[in-house]
Amino acid sequence: MPPHGLRHPILAVAPQRLRPTQVTVGRREVADKRAQWHALGRKKRAALIAAHWFPGVLGPADEVYIVDHHHFGLAMLEEAVEQVPVIVQRDFSWLDADTFWRTMEFNRWAHPYDERGARTAYAAIPAGLAQLRDDPYRSLAARVREAGGCAKDATPYAEFLWADFLRARIAPKAAAKAGARTLERALALAHSREAGYLPGWSGPIG
Repeated sequence: MPPHGLRHPILAVAPQRLRPTQVTVGRREVADKRAQWHALGRKKRAALIAAHWFPGVLGPADEVYIVDHHHFGLAMLEEAVEQVPVIVQRDFSWLDADTFWRTMEFNRWAHPYDERGARTAYAAIPAGLAQLRDDPYRSLAARVREAGGCAKDATPYAEFLWADFLRARIAPKAAAKAGARTLERALALAHSREAGYLPGWSGPIG
């Protein structure tokens, strides 16, 4: 039977208990977030945690699935943070696993694509943040945005779309190193008309 309303709209959850809703992250982004964490004192760390509410969904067996902030969540897991705040948006705990994942994807709360940009089965989505795979193109897409190559966009999984765009145009070895030349090339691509269909596209320069 479906629940009436949310039983626990706000939760404090250990990072190791959070269930991801995607297959990959950009490990460079995770490393950056850990470096930022190391630069903070205790009070500022507490403020950072308090400001990062994880949007979540209750799934089968009352597991807590997060639908955003995967990079920050993995960083906090690796920094042995005890708890993070989760705000539960929907309670789908009464659904069977297949219906749950179909519903999550319909709501754009799941991204079952691997580090090659290929569609995967729902079962390939890791059971924990520690098992998320590295996609260097995801990190490169973030660097492009930070360098002004595109605007931040609220479209779900926008940076994965940018990652797939770059994946088709930049060699894997170059993406993994992500040196100055690669970033320059990626920025030029981001401002090209080829990228005009992507969320946050800012158009050609000059």
